Amino acid sequence: MISKTGHYEPIAREGFVFIIPPLLISIAAWWLHYPWTSLFFIGLAVAVALFFRNPERLPPDEDNIVLCPADGTVVELVENVGSETSPEHSLKRISIFMSVFNTHVNRCPVSGTVTKIAYSRGKFLDARKPSASVINEHNTVVIDGDHGRLEVVQIAGMIARRIACWVREGDEVRRGDRFGLIRFGSRLDVYMPKSFTFSVKVGAKVRAGTTIIAEYKDAQ
Repeated sequence: MISKTGHYEPIAREGFVFIIPPLLISIAAWWLHYPWTSLFFIGLAVAVALFFRNPERLPPDEDNIVLCPADGTVVELVENVGSETSPEHSLKRISIFMSVFNTHVNRCPVSGTVTKIAYSRGKFLDARKPSASVINEHNTVVIDGDHGRLEVVQIAGMIARRIACWVREGDEVRRGDRFGLIRFGSRLDVYMPKSFTFSVKVGAKVRAGTTIIAEYKDAQ
C-alpha cells in the first residue's frame, strides 16, 4: 500500500503558489480602500482554489475493474493501438479530456506496482486532438496489476503546462489512490490489455476514483 504521497489536503499543495498572491492582493486592496479590486482578487483566489480541490472519493469495492483516473469527458475509445512504452503490443486506449472546471487530481485506475515512470517533453496542443497523445508533453505511469499491465499517461494541453506525479517506481498503489495532478485543462490516456472491455462510451462524463471505465472480461 502506498499512501506515501500524503496528498490528502482538501486543496492540492501545488495550488497554493497560485492562490496566495491574489489573496494577498485582495487584502492589500481592501486595506487601501479599493473594495471592488479586493472583491475581484478574492474571487480569483477562490476560483483557483476550486480548480485545485482534492475531494475524498470512495472507490467501488469490486474486483476486475478499471476506475477512471480523471474527472472529465471520454473523448476517444481506441482498439488495437500500441503505446509509447509498449509499441509492440496491441492494446486498448481510453482518453479523457479535463476542462478547467474539472477536478484535476489524478487517481490510480487499478491496484498494483508502479514499474515504470517515463516523462517526455513535447508541444502544448489542444489536448482533445488524437495527436496530443504522442506530440504533447506527457508523463507515463506503468502499473502492473493482477490482470496485466496498465499505462496511465498524463498529457499537458494548451493551458496546462505542468504535470505533477506523486508516485515513484517500485511503489505499491491501490485502486483510487491519488497519484498526480495536471494544471489547468488537460487529458489522460489509459492503455490496457485487450482482455478488458470498455464500460463507457465516447461523450460520457466520468469521475476519478468512482466511475468504472473497463472490466476484465474473463472474470468469473
